[in-house]
Amino acid sequence: MKEENCTSVTEFILLGLTDASELSVFLFLVFLLIYGVTVSGNLGMIAVIQVSSQLHTPMYFFLSHLSFVDFCYSTIIMPKMLSNILNRDKAISFLGCMVQFYLFCTYAITEVFLLAVMAYDRFVAICNPLLYMVTMSWNLCMELVSCCYLCGMVCSLIHLCLALEIPSYRSNVINHFFCDLPP
Repeated sequence: MKEENCTSVTEFILLGLTDASELSVFLFLVFLLIYGVTVSGNLGMIAVIQVSSQLHTPMYFFLSHLSFVDFCYSTIIMPKMLSNILNRDKAISFLGCMVQFYLFCTYAITEVFLLAVMAYDRFVAICNPLLYMVTMSWNLCMELVSCCYLCGMVCSLIHLCLALEIPSYRSNVINHFFCDLPP
């Protein structure tokens, strides 16, 4: 077996989208606008659902959690991405990278499970409209959403443990704008 330099990595370098400094202000403003629209749209949706008593149904309950998940995983990525666009120092600590990776995976996987639960909710509403409110009780809705978050956390923990097994001593450069595994 060939001996290699096994120096431990303490930080990663996120290459981002481009090195062209003349585009940095433009890209920053574009992504800040996109982030602002995303945050205001998702938080606005949650606020409208909470305020309007007519929207206190299982479908809108799931939609508010979907908006929350979208808000969370865009908030995990965008602040560091925006700072990297403007700064020359594109480093992120090893711990920061692993936390970002875990949280992004958690919310992305939770979104997939929530979409599956929402499909089940719509199936019940269409196929059994008279029994819909009995079948989709508030307890069941809470349990389904809790299971989505729990499954997202467990699957992400598995991904993180597997990612930590990948040797990272060959290069600390990530050719992406956030901490992600190569395909």
